[in-house]
Amino acid sequence: MSAAPTAIEVTRLIKTYGGVTAVNDISFSVARGEIIGFLGPNGAGKSTTMRILTGYLPASSGSVKICGVPVATQPDEIKRRIGYMPENNPLPEDMRVSEFMYFRGRIKEVPRRKLGPRIDEVLELCDLKRVRHKIIGQLSKGYRQRVGIADAILAEPPVIIMDEPTIGLDPHQILIVRDLIASLRGRMTVLISSHILPEIEMTCDRVLIINQGRVVAQGTPAELRREILGRSTYQLQINGDPSEFTQALAGLDPEMRVEVTAGAASDGFRLVTITTTRDDDLGEVLLGACLARGLRVRALSRTTPTLEDVFLAATRRSWDAVATFQSPGK
Repeated sequence: MSAAPTAIEVTRLIKTYGGVTAVNDISFSVARGEIIGFLGPNGAGKSTTMRILTGYLPASSGSVKICGVPVATQPDEIKRRIGYMPENNPLPEDMRVSEFMYFRGRIKEVPRRKLGPRIDEVLELCDLKRVRHKIIGQLSKGYRQRVGIADAILAEPPVIIMDEPTIGLDPHQILIVRDLIASLRGRMTVLISSHILPEIEMTCDRVLIINQGRVVAQGTPAELRREILGRSTYQLQINGDPSEFTQALAGLDPEMRVEVTAGAASDGFRLVTITTTRDDDLGEVLLGACLARGLRVRALSRTTPTLEDVFLAATRRSWDAVATFQSPGK
């Protein structure tokens, strides 16, 4: 089976400002139709990277290709292939939504005969039809964000880049934007930068985490959980001798940690927390071990690390690596 064609290809990208390195030798690729979450702490180099991808900012060295077209030598062609929504979207506050969309469509060279139907389609997709005749400056933050997304996808470019598309939105508006982005899967390649990690986990196929200008982790959320955290946690409420339970788990995982609350509750049940490096579901095994030793089980649950846990661990690991590298030898 052949690999999916590449929409974004970044090779050894470096950007420096006055001796300060904002992007430090980044390389990654994104397949066509894929939705990628681009994560990192403030100052990690996310916005700088996205501006280089869109041709708004030149790189100090390295190369970027969008659908096989080099950004550095063909910036005009790149702008035809990318829909870009910056974090602080500079929308004209004195134009009506429909006027703005028509204006942007003409700039983006959408054929005149197709522009009207395409504007209607995009306004429907972004739930903007009810405000199409309103002045942009009078719209709420949520509607303004959706106008920015509508502008980004108007010309149906193969690549969409969004910097914090859900910032400042309420939960209902976030849900609308999430569904809108998910609807683009397979049709457009989407690169999203956001600090709302649950939204990234629910929306994106893969995640790219950068810190201090370097890629520190990339993969699906499940792959990153295994690679960076490498553990699963189970909690049980049992009634009986906990030492019996510990013996029953012997040999299941040599690195398994079992923590038992010091005293039982008034009804005789106590909490047992199990941490294991095994990624397969051990729920039935744990339940069977309890029943085989005559232990009563009232509850059993598995806690899956969130993308936030992965993000914190990956960035902390990169900071620790830098600190170790910079520390003087003994």
